[in-house]
Amino acid sequence: MLTLFTDTDTDICPEVAAEYGYKLISMPYSVDGKEVHPYVDYKDYDYHAFYDMLRGGVLPSTAAIPETDYSLYFEPEFAAGNDILYVHFSRKMTMTFDGMDRVVASLKAKYPERKFYAIDTKGITIVSYLIVRELGDRLKAGMSAEEAVKWAETEVNHYSQYFFADDLKFFRKSGRVSGLAATMGGLIGLRPVIHMSADGRMESLGTVKGRAQVMQRLVQYVEEYGDDIKSHRFIIGHTDALELARQLADMLHRRFGDDLKIEFVCTNPTAGSHCGPNGVGLAFHSKGRQQ
Repeated sequence: MLTLFTDTDTDICPEVAAEYGYKLISMPYSVDGKEVHPYVDYKDYDYHAFYDMLRGGVLPSTAAIPETDYSLYFEPEFAAGNDILYVHFSRKMTMTFDGMDRVVASLKAKYPERKFYAIDTKGITIVSYLIVRELGDRLKAGMSAEEAVKWAETEVNHYSQYFFADDLKFFRKSGRVSGLAATMGGLIGLRPVIHMSADGRMESLGTVKGRAQVMQRLVQYVEEYGDDIKSHRFIIGHTDALELARQLADMLHRRFGDDLKIEFVCTNPTAGSHCGPNGVGLAFHSKGRQQ
């Protein structure tokens, strides 16, 4: 038997995870020194309350999960005779997967007949969400773990993500966006456009003045890099900015047609701790990610 895992940093909620049979690894965040595990410490994600907390001045922090947590997730599966396929967010975004590797190596020594497969989406939030769902469809249709890994080797970089942040103070604190330092000064009215690079890093593509203009820039990226977008899901993510997300959807429908299959997703709180509120982004099937 094969057990599927993904994590909450891919924006997957328990209901969507259950649709494919994924088990969820909860990626925590901390507020005032108290660690919170999404969908473990609460059942439903009240994203409006979370982002209102950030608007009120709270700056949550994040950290790698303990190695013991990986043991608690994975060892019961190996002990039951199951192999594991874990589709996860980008290794370049965290040190947590170094700890996971140590745990898996130890468990494989204990259960040498078991197999562990990992697929790095080289993304986080909506592009990871898109890949997890597209892989889930294929696994449900009978794709094997080995075939899934082979598919990911070429196809992961054919899913792109672009988004804009509304307030740089959250990214300033996290330091997770390459090239952002050069855009820090004098940013009144300017919004940085960020994408996930081919190696799985968040990188700044510069700034655009005004929300209408920055959303038009997102549409332009779809025009330039989109590939067979109507045959795949099109994900619009937001950090408690659903009205802006709907405006972006209207722009995309006007440009590409009403048959574009758009799904709205609110960014998970762990990643949202770094992005801040009022941001919007999109993920789609592409010719390839920008370098």
